[in-house]
Amino acid sequence: MQYLFHPQASEPSLELRGDEHRYIFKVRRHREGEEIAMRNLKDNKIYLYTISSLNKKQALLTLKYSKVLEVKAKKSLHIAWCVIEPKSIEKVLPTLNEIGIEKISFIYCKRSQKSFKLDFNRLEKILLNSSQQCGRSQLMELEMVDNLELFLKNYPETVMLNFSKKILSKDKHISTIAIGCEGGFTKEEIALFESNNIIGLDSPLILKSESAVCAVGAKLLL
Repeated sequence: MQYLFHPQASEPSLELRGDEHRYIFKVRRHREGEEIAMRNLKDNKIYLYTISSLNKKQALLTLKYSKVLEVKAKKSLHIAWCVIEPKSIEKVLPTLNEIGIEKISFIYCKRSQKSFKLDFNRLEKILLNSSQQCGRSQLMELEMVDNLELFLKNYPETVMLNFSKKILSKDKHISTIAIGCEGGFTKEEIALFESNNIIGLDSPLILKSESAVCAVGAKLLL
């Protein structure tokens, strides 16, 4: 764990109870007098607290010092991801967070099952746990968009990942990329993009949607 998230980190003193206390007391086995790093994920600062007192119900922390420590990917990447089964999204979300993807816009594309509903509170908890482990100083942004046409009005620079002789290259600057769900994009959706804005991966294999998202993120950011 690189730090512990607390929305009030920055205050001169903090009191931890419940899950937060249980985590540092039983899981991390911290003791009185030790130091623990905290973030509020709002100001890019890391706060170092001393555990002033610790018992079986609560921990009292005293702020020692703080400093600006921004931890993020060297480049920005926004992924427009056609909605797939929520369990599959939840499974790879920590990996995408560690890679450093800045934002994911989930879109109900033509072949997305409308019965799939995303629990954004649950996704945020997954991102919080992942960020504490990998150290990133800002949470990944998440949003829901009704359809691809609407998304492209807001992000006209978007490129599409699809079958193409034009291969995705790490050297090419791409800020926003759309990735389809199982079955890919429909002809109508493909027609929304100019041919030079459609790129592919240099592989003869068919990737699942979640595999393609991880591959693209790693290719462009790592």
